[in-house]
Formats: sequence, structure tokens, C-alpha cells
Amino acid sequence: MSIERSIWQRLFHGRTFSFCEVSSPGLNATAGQPGGWESASDTPWFELVPPDGRYPQGCVLLEGRLARRGTDFTARLRVDAGRGFAESPAYELPVSAKGSLLEVIRLPKGVRALRFEPMQSRGDFELTALRATELGWPARIGYMAYRVATMLMDRPGAQLRQTGLTPWLALRDLRQAYRLAGRLRHYSPNLSYVEWRRQFDVLTTADRARIRLAMSMFRTRPELHVVVLTRNGDPAPLQRTLKSLADQLYAPIRVSVLEQPDSAAGCPVLPPTLTSGAELVPADQAERFLTEINGYLATAPLDRFLAFVRAGDTLSPHALYWLAAELQGEGGAALLYTDDDAIGHDGERTAPRFKPDWSPEHLRSSNYIGTFALLRGREILAAGGVDSGDLPSDGYGLLLRVGAGLSGQSVRHVPWVLYHRAWAATEEAARQLDAAEARALADHLARQAVRAEVVQTLPGCRQVRYALPSPPPRVCIIIPTRDKPALLRRCVESVLARTTYLRYEILVVDNQSVEPEALAYLDALRSEPRVRILRYDLPFNFSAINNHAAAAAGGDVLCLLNNDTEVISTDWLETMLGQLVQEGVGAVGAKLLYPDGRVQHGGDAVGPGGCADHFHSMLAEDATGYCNRAQVAQELSAVTAACLLTWKDLYLRLDGLDEVHLKVAFNDVDYCLRVWAAGYRVIWTPHAKLYHHESATRGHDSSTDKLKRTRAEADYVRRRWPERMLHDPYYNPNLSYERPDFSLSQAPRVSKPWDKW
Repeated sequence: MSIERSIWQRLFHGRTFSFCEVSSPGLNATAGQPGGWESASDTPWFELVPPDGRYPQGCVLLEGRLARRGTDFTARLRVDAGRGFAESPAYELPVSAKGSLLEVIRLPKGVRALRFEPMQSRGDFELTALRATELGWPARIGYMAYRVATMLMDRPGAQLRQTGLTPWLALRDLRQAYRLAGRLRHYSPNLSYVEWRRQFDVLTTADRARIRLAMSMFRTRPELHVVVLTRNGDPAPLQRTLKSLADQLYAPIRVSVLEQPDSAAGCPVLPPTLTSGAELVPADQAERFLTEINGYLATAPLDRFLAFVRAGDTLSPHALYWLAAELQGEGGAALLYTDDDAIGHDGERTAPRFKPDWSPEHLRSSNYIGTFALLRGREILAAGGVDSGDLPSDGYGLLLRVGAGLSGQSVRHVPWVLYHRAWAATEEAARQLDAAEARALADHLARQAVRAEVVQTLPGCRQVRYALPSPPPRVCIIIPTRDKPALLRRCVESVLARTTYLRYEILVVDNQSVEPEALAYLDALRSEPRVRILRYDLPFNFSAINNHAAAAAGGDVLCLLNNDTEVISTDWLETMLGQLVQEGVGAVGAKLLYPDGRVQHGGDAVGPGGCADHFHSMLAEDATGYCNRAQVAQELSAVTAACLLTWKDLYLRLDGLDEVHLKVAFNDVDYCLRVWAAGYRVIWTPHAKLYHHESATRGHDSSTDKLKRTRAEADYVRRRWPERMLHDPYYNPNLSYERPDFSLSQAPRVSKPWDKW
């Protein structure tokens, strides 16, 4: 090698290495798709073997293209430098939104093997052009500085501050700045909760000082009464709870310890020496105590709030301050709750639950709020006061009663982990709690005059099977189609054969079919009494086609249904209609699965992912998802029009889908947001299931024209709904807005109330 070539390699680019890829078990190439792979393993990997046996050394640029569909997009490069993969470094590999992998890595000496992990879940992916190039120091600095500078110029200042990426850091420690800039790429590796807390969840001495200053400016100090529910005589868990209440930065607080009636076993609740200023109430005095609480709430000159806490659970020192800060605004709030996590036997905090904002249907399906919530006294009294029947369900019955009379403006969700669960239910205790919650829900529905059956599905989760009115509404199922007769036949015949609901008609809208087989099938359908054929002889416009059909539809309810769907659950229409006929519901969506059983649509997030994207995509059908959310009915910002139920009069009043700006994509998202703006709720239910052979009619939007159109339609939705893009109330600002996969955010979108001080 010439001296000039050697110097060039040291300073800039050296050898480039391509690899022979040896795949892991369960990883199979996709037929007919170059670079395509399907993984049945939670950790697919490739051994990267250079053809000449020589591995790259020193600083390298690893580059390629990687597009994935799964549930965990963390990509890693593992290195065996003589001690095996488990004992050697693992490098996390962020990927851009367009699938570009371009990462500077400093390899250790003596590389013996390389292993590339494209993701950390089952799914499918495309991997092309993977190679490594040895870098000289000027090239290494250039690549790193370019990424850092790009992020500093492109990303909002608040996001940069949260991440810790600053120009000064780039000058002082370029390697650390490069690492932080990588976290801001679209598909950055998932943060662990330990690392997330280390970065964002630290209450400093300066924070405490600002909190005290902020409290001195409070215009009101509501009285808080915390009732600690204890199930046994062990003093240690109770002592931890009482200490956390004594350590609160906010006052005044009144604390009572109430022995649960079903746990009285002759054990003292608390040794007399551990009173900690708390009022002790034995189980046999519970009725008297609750009567006194109702009287206490009724005679308050100012707002008083009540909260239940389980013995053993604890609160962060600033928890009650943060809740009180939420009460300083105009109008106040009647119900407040926070995010929470669990504390293990080793004291480590795990299993965070980053919750959605107020979601009444979600609360019926599962007590997502949990035991700890602040309830205002006058709303408690309006709901009948506290009674002993609320205790077996740890206050869930009271939460339902109070929540039934509230609007969303009266509820505050503090999106921060301020409550820490330590109480661990035995199997029998969990069963009893589930039964108590089911009884509380059934009583609540009866009081609301809602005819329904409550069915336990998972631990802590329920399906509310709502009864339909008599006579039930008539549904018009609108199915747009063009050629592809096999798709249409499968869809229509699955509806006809598997739908137990009887009051429906199918309106097939033919958009210029020309295939003889398709025309023959459409002619054959004319003899089916439950099917009508409607022609639409203009260029393809999904919104206009559905609007054209809606104007011609009979009945009370429209069901927008893609021709590439197939019915699975026979009671799909009863289930969706049961939700639609509930008070204030304007649209309902179903759970859609890929043909292999993985989730295609679990409802839509609006904002995360850049515009709108599906929750729980690629999850197994029976997987519970994040905090059981893949298995419970809930309010969401939007659902897909591949299977959407809505009232016909509402659809017409809102002018249907936007056929001017959103001819193909995101028209369902826009419609659902207009439903919300009109004061109605959008519900997604996992109990109505269909297969979705996604985009089989039109093909995937991969051509230049289609991609350009999709970007233009996404831009329009972003401009029309800017506030929802910044905050989806049914997601959480602590979770990633790069993609709606419930991974922890590298830059949480939470404003702490003391920061302005």
C-alpha cells in the first residue's frame, strides 16, 4: 500500500466491509422480497461474517437500510472480543424515520465475531446494504458533528433541554453529544425505566426550594383527607405509607387508618407506638367513621378532598403539592389522579403505568386510575357519599359514582409518577378484588339505568356487554370496491355467513370495476336480498365514495367497511352497536388483525408517529398490550375507517369524510377528530374482531406519486389539528411521540408546576 493511501485511510475512510449474514433460528427470508425477513423469535439476529475472515477494527461507520414492523424497534450490534457476546460491548443503533442506519461505532480490540440484532420482538423487516467502513479521525468527527448540528438546528428547544443536548456539550464532549443526538432519531433504542428515572425523575434541593416558593403563592390551600386502607396487622407496610405522608411538602393533610372489614382477623391495625398522628379506625367502627367523613365533607367552608391509599403504598414527597397546584386554576377540579409504578421487595421501582387522560369507558373496562385519586367533597356527597360498600373495591365504586357526574373539564390527570404501589395481592385477594370491582360496576350501571352484562376477561379487566334498544338500529354496511373479486367475495360472504345481528343491509359501491370476474360477481350479488349495488363512476376518491354511499344509505347507522376485511367474531355488530348507543358516543372502531393473527389496528394515536398511527401494531392477538390496553374497550382519539360505526345523521351533519383534502389517507382520523370537536366520544373495542388484508386492493403506498400524496394529506391533518398533534389525551406525554409503541420518551412533554419559579 502506498504511503499516500495509508495516510488517507488514517485521516478519512479506510476499508469497507460487506458481510455474509448467518441468521438466527426462527428467522426466515420472505419469498419474493429482496432483503425481507420474518421473525418468529423475540430477538432475531445475524452473524456478520466478512468473506476474507478479517473483521473491521477501531472506529467504523455502520450503515444500511432497515424498515421494521414489530413492537420493540431496538437495534443493537453485539461484539465478541474474546469473552463471548454476553461479556462484550453491545452498541445501540438508532435509525431514522426513513429507515437509514448510519452509526459511528468504536469497536474494541480483537474483534472475533459480530452479531446484528435488527429488533427485539417478533415481526418482519427489510434489511439492505449493511456494511462497515473504517474511519479516520477527521471523518469520525465530521459524521458525529453533522448529526449533532442537525439535531440542534431541527429539534425544539424544550426537547433539547430535556435530552441535555446543548452546543456547549457538543464542544466539550462530542461523543456524549453524539449519543444524545442519536436518541432523538425516530427509531432510537428503548430507554429502560431505570435510565428514564435517572434522567428525568430526580427531585433536587433546588426543586424543593422552588416548590416551597410556589406554595407560598397559592391562592387557596384545599384540605386533603387521606384514608389508608389496611388489610392485616403487619405494621411495617403501614409505617412506610404513613412516613411518606408525613414527608409531604404540602400541608394541611388529615390521615386516617381504616382496617378493611374483610381483613379483620383479631390483629391490631397498628401498635400504639406507631400512631404517627394518624387516626386509627378498627373495622367494626367503619360505618361510624364513614358517616363522620360525610359530615366532615358537608360542613367544609372550603373545598375538601378525599383520597384512598393502600397500606404499603407510598407517595413521592411532592405528590400532594403537585395535585394542589392543579387546583389553583380557575374552576378547579373534582377528580385528580397521577401516573404510578410498583416497588419491589428490593425497593426498586418498576412497572410504570403512564395513563391516559379521563376515559370513562376505559374506567368501566378496568380501573386504570387505581386506588389513589383525589375526589372533591361536594361531588362525593352529590354521588351519595362514601359508604362501606366502597371499601371492598378499594374505592372503585366511589370513583365510578363520582365520575359519572363529571365532564372532562372537571378531571385532572397529572402525567407524572407520584404514587408507588407496594401492596401485592395474593391470588385469593386479587380474585376478591376483581369480584368486588365487578359488583361495583354492575351497581353503577344499574344506577345509571344502563342495561348491560359485566363479564370478567383478564385479571382486573372486564367487558361490558351493552344491551341494544328495542327495536335495534338498522345498519347500512358500506363496502367500496374495484375489481379484486376474491377480496370482495371473502368480505361480503363473511358478513353474510358470520354476522348474528339481523338488522343490516350491505351497500357495495363499485368504483369502475372492469375485470369480467368482478362484474360477474357484482351481478350475482344483486340477487342477494341483503345486498345493494351502487355505482361510482369517477376516479378513485375513498372519501367521496363513502360520502356518495352514505347519502343513499338506509337505516340509522353507517358501517364503513373495507373490502379487504373479513369477519371473525360473529357478534361484531352487536358489540360495536352496544358501544355506539351509549350516551355521547359518535364513532366506534374494531380490533383488526393481520391474516397471521397479529394486531393490525388497536385504535389510533394522533400525534405520535408524526401524524396518526395504529396502537399495538404487530402484537399477538391475545397479548395484553401496554397496561392491558390491547384487551379493553376505551376512548381514543381516532379509529380506522377500515371498520368504523357511526350515526348516519352525525356523519351527514359533519359532511362525512373530507373528499377535497383527504381523498385517500387520514380521512378517518380527521372525521374522528371532528366527532370529538362536536362533543361526542370515539370508542375502540377489542371484542369486535375482523381480519384486515391491508391495502390489498390499492397496493402499498410505495410509488413516488402515492408517497407525495400521503405526505400532503398528513401535512393537511397536522395543520388542521395542531393541538392534538402535540397532545393526544389517550396516550401520555412521557411516552415516545416518535412512534406510538408506548416506549419511554427521550424527552418527556411534561411541564412541572414549579419550573417557572
